Amino acid sequence: MRFAVLGTGFWAREVHARALAGHPDAELVAVWGRDRGRAREAGAEFEVPGTDDLDAVLDDVDAVSIALPPDVQAPLAERAAAAGKHLLLEKPTGLSLPVADRLAAAVREAGVASVVFFTMRFQDATSTWLAQAARTRLAGGSASWLGSIAGSPFAASAWRQEHGALWDIGPHVLSLLVPTLGPVVAVQAGAGLRDTVHLVLHHPEGVASTVTVSHTVSPMSAGTEFSVHGDAGRLVLLPQLDAGIESFRVAVDELQAAALTGAAHPLDVSFGRDVVAVLAAAERSLATGCRETVGS
Repeated sequence: MRFAVLGTGFWAREVHARALAGHPDAELVAVWGRDRGRAREAGAEFEVPGTDDLDAVLDDVDAVSIALPPDVQAPLAERAAAAGKHLLLEKPTGLSLPVADRLAAAVREAGVASVVFFTMRFQDATSTWLAQAARTRLAGGSASWLGSIAGSPFAASAWRQEHGALWDIGPHVLSLLVPTLGPVVAVQAGAGLRDTVHLVLHHPEGVASTVTVSHTVSPMSAGTEFSVHGDAGRLVLLPQLDAGIESFRVAVDELQAAALTGAAHPLDVSFGRDVVAVLAAAERSLATGCRETVGS
């Protein structure tokens, strides 16, 4: 499958393009960017054309992988889907539910395959944890992802600064709690210091989970842990946070399989839309101080 990477930033180059360039069964053929000079520079790094001409790129590929801010990604993904191209996207798929809805509808109408890159879902340890969780009756769960982006390649990300850990880390958390505990039907949210957010997620049949996410804790306080509990005890996942390239190559494999078989991937844009619905409800709860129902 022939891919173009849309985006020229750190994640686009160091994960998307690098993973595709070294993939045995996929071919990186172009890099597209909003800035022609940066696109040419990124393309030269991987010995492929770099351009700001999206129509020319779409004419020459089977799929696109997009590493751009969510508000930039969504319209480009719709355009690529309309051109019949399969999609490997970053999370979240939108910064509002109407945007995520439009993208999901565009993909359904075009009949193309889609995968949203929830990084930890493409790791063996996570697959084992999910399989263990599926074998027991669960009563609840918890997730804590405390970090600091100060000094990281993402520190200058305008959308992360504006929307914080809820919209950046929150999707990863939901990609683990939803398949284990069921869809989120309501959310209660409370604000902590800086961008720290605390959530109580209500799942079907009285099951609940708690979540704390932050981009702005002291580096000495950083850490990540997920757990679910039930009849078989407590199952803990300590995810690998430094395996972006390896995880992305698995995501490429799974997008290609979905395109070949026509089967919907469990992490497609419809799932991405459901994640955005939960985040939007959490954002409303932060504003109102009330429990908010997740939009259907």
